[in-house]
Amino acid sequence: MALGTVWVHVEAAPGGVASASLELLAAARRFGETIEAFCAGGAPAAAEVGEHGASVLRRLECPAEALVGPALSASLAEAVATSDDPPAVILFATTYDGRDLAGRLSARLDVPVITNVTGLEARDGALVGVEPIFGGTVNVHTRFVGCGPQIFLVRPKSFPAEPSGGPPARPVDLPTVDCGAAGAARVIGRRAEQSAGPKLDEAAVVVSGGRGLGEAGKFEMIEQLAGLLGGAAGASRAIVDAGWVPYSQQVGQTGKVVKPEVYIACGISGATQHLVGMKNSRHIVAVNKDPEAPIFGVADLGIVGDVHRVLPRLIEALRARA
Repeated sequence: MALGTVWVHVEAAPGGVASASLELLAAARRFGETIEAFCAGGAPAAAEVGEHGASVLRRLECPAEALVGPALSASLAEAVATSDDPPAVILFATTYDGRDLAGRLSARLDVPVITNVTGLEARDGALVGVEPIFGGTVNVHTRFVGCGPQIFLVRPKSFPAEPSGGPPARPVDLPTVDCGAAGAARVIGRRAEQSAGPKLDEAAVVVSGGRGLGEAGKFEMIEQLAGLLGGAAGASRAIVDAGWVPYSQQVGQTGKVVKPEVYIACGISGATQHLVGMKNSRHIVAVNKDPEAPIFGVADLGIVGDVHRVLPRLIEALRARA
């Protein structure tokens, strides 16, 4: 069922378009007759956006020091109000910028936002958001009943990013709107987190550690194993809260959602909050000394053993093969 025009927020990433944005474009193609993308500042390549289904790339030129949220939300609201073909649906990824923009646009258009979406379904001429609640144990289905664009915030890794082979998107300038006092904010500095290897939410292999490691220093085993496998190191909420590792490495409902080819959980019991963030991995390996640990309920391969004995031997074997 086609739902008219769908607008998709696309974000730039090193080397091209952010993977979460490409996933949204793939989701939009399932329901939209026409797909249009929009962005601010450093615009992603029109060719890549078009290859994933967008016919138009709406761009707002912003100074490097400008705060994107106020400017782009005001510009989008104006574009929606004056468009001959206003969007029926607007999709944002659940990123820092996506959440900021969705909230600001919601206020300007006076329409609600359906958040925490992991699935989308077309029903009776409207789009329905599928949202996990109670730690992912129950899904609720929410739809809009009022007028105006339907705004959804979609979790990364909810849809596969699949190119459609389209031509480059046609660039269109978004209108510049006076934001008033909100537009006075300026970015006075940026700091990029330094990390080696692939990003956690894009890695093909993720090795995560939990409280079963015993102490912060033992997380080094997780990083070593991830490095040998060409993957990324993740963590459970328990050890993030304990201060062992930074929040950027947290996997789970309140952290990152990952969907790698292989997920290795080490010393993680498998609380529902953590399972929400990794249960859709293609292959799951669990190492835990408790044979009744919930993590074994989702694991394809379970090793009942002490991580302090299992991981050093696995690291030694991989180094020997290398």
